[in-house]
Amino acid sequence: MSLKDLTLKEFLEHKTLYYDKIDYSYIKKSSDILSNYIKLPFTIHIVGTNGKGSTGRFLSYYLFKNNYKVLHYSSPHVKKFNERIWLNGFDVDDETLEIAHKFLKNIFDEDLLQKLTYFEYTTLLAFYISKDCDYLMLEAGLGGEFDATNVVKNDLSLITTIGLDHISFLGDSVEKISRTKMRSVDTKMIIGYQEFSEVYETAQKVKKELKTEFNKDIEILKVEDFNIDYDFKFASYLKRNLCLVLKALQELKMPINLEIFNSTPLFGRCQKVGKNLFIDVGHNPLAAKVLLKEFENKKINLIYNSYADKDYKEVLSILKPIIKSITILDLEDKRVVEKEKLVEVIKELNIELKQNLEIKEDEEYLAFGSFLVVEKILEIVGYENS
Repeated sequence: MSLKDLTLKEFLEHKTLYYDKIDYSYIKKSSDILSNYIKLPFTIHIVGTNGKGSTGRFLSYYLFKNNYKVLHYSSPHVKKFNERIWLNGFDVDDETLEIAHKFLKNIFDEDLLQKLTYFEYTTLLAFYISKDCDYLMLEAGLGGEFDATNVVKNDLSLITTIGLDHISFLGDSVEKISRTKMRSVDTKMIIGYQEFSEVYETAQKVKKELKTEFNKDIEILKVEDFNIDYDFKFASYLKRNLCLVLKALQELKMPINLEIFNSTPLFGRCQKVGKNLFIDVGHNPLAAKVLLKEFENKKINLIYNSYADKDYKEVLSILKPIIKSITILDLEDKRVVEKEKLVEVIKELNIELKQNLEIKEDEEYLAFGSFLVVEKILEIVGYENS
C-alpha cells in the first residue's frame, strides 16, 4: 500500500518516534519544496533544556489574546497528538490536520514520505497550518542547530535554561550543549534564566563563529531582572520563563498586561489536577531543583519513573528533602530504566519505597519524571484535559 493512501493516524503509525541517528537532508529538501507553496509568518524559535513549553505557551497565548493569529508547535504530547499544534487558543482539530496531511502527500513523492521521521513530518504539518498566521512559535525538539524546527529562518530566538541533558546527542558539557542550541540563531537571541555562566560565554563565541562561517550578525540580549511583583496563579518557578517572554514582548513592541498571563493554559507544569495531586512533565536535575523550591517545607509522595539515559539518582537526591515516599509507576517503554536499578538508588538514598499506588485524601502527591509518567497517572485517575 502506498503511503499516499493513508490517513494521518495510519501514516504516523508507520513512523518510529525515536531514532539513534537522523539524516537531516530530508527535512531540508521537504521544507524547500513546501516553501514554493506557502510563506511562513514571523518565526520565533525556542531552544533550551528546560522551560521551552511554558515559554512558548505564555508568549503564544499573550499574542493570541492581543488579536494575533498564532501557532505554537511543541512536543511531545501527553494525551493526544493534536496537543503538538496549538492554533489560536486551541489544540488543532482533526480536520485541519487531515487537510495539511493531504497537501503534503500531494507535493512529496513516495520516497520522501518514507524517509521523513515522525517529528520531521509533524513539523512540516505545523509549517503548512501556520501559513495564515501572524506568528509561528517553534519549540525545538532536540538541540537546535540540526533540529527539524531549525530548517527555516527564524526572526527571533529565545534561549531558555540550559543544562546537561541528551548528552549522547548534544555533548557532555554545558558549553557543548549551549553551542549546538545557539548555532540555530539567525538574527537575534534573547537569553533567559541560566544557572551556568558558560551559557553567556558560549553565546559570544557562537556570535563570532556565525559571523566567520555565514557572515551573520547576531544580536545578543539577555534578561537581567527576574523579579515580577504580581500575584500570579501558576507555579512560582514559571516566573523565570515569563521574564523571558516579557523581554520578547518588549522586542516585539507589545504593550504589557500581566493579568493576561494568569489565564494561560499550562498543561503539565506543576499543575494541580485534583484535590491533592500535582503533575509535572519535567525529567532532569534542573526540573528537580525548581520543584524542590516549589514544595519547600512540605512532604510529598512522589509517583515516579525515569528514562534510563536521565540522571535519576541526581534527580532523587535533589528531591529527597521533600519526599515522604516514592511509588514507582510501571511504564511499558524500552527507554525506561530497569526497575531494579531505580529501586537500588531509592534504597541507597534511604527513601521509603511503596509497592502499590494509593492516593490518600489527607496527603499530597506529585507525578513527575517524564511525559510518560504524567500520561499514565492521568489515565489511572481518569483525568481529561479540557
